[in-house]
Amino acid sequence: MSSLLNYKRPTYRPSYMMNDGWESNRLRWYQDAVATDAVISFKTAFWFWMTPQSPKPSAHAVITGGWTPSAADCSADRVPGYGVITNIINGGVECGHGSDDRVADRIGFYKRYCDLMGVPYGDDLDCYNQRPFNG
Repeated sequence: MSSLLNYKRPTYRPSYMMNDGWESNRLRWYQDAVATDAVISFKTAFWFWMTPQSPKPSAHAVITGGWTPSAADCSADRVPGYGVITNIINGGVECGHGSDDRVADRIGFYKRYCDLMGVPYGDDLDCYNQRPFNG
């Protein structure tokens, strides 16, 4: 039974190793449940969105204006906006390297959904010049 094996990573896998903090022990051991149970899958995504992982704020706090960057964040060019959310999710891979097609694609999807909902995009949509939280 593959669900009882110890998989080192969950099914949902942000591209860098610094995201280990988001997964509960139960989900670490039962990767198949995340892959096959829609409710558990949604709950893990919701948990990741809502839970800060020090030194990262939660994506929810950023998008709702509840996060205020520290002096260290400001010196790393991490300011409130969609770019910080990309940094939270995948900053070690996509942020701080200048222009990046993956980031541009994320911004395109974000803008599409903002347009569909009739909400403004806000400022600071990219993380091209932000240092990753882990860097």
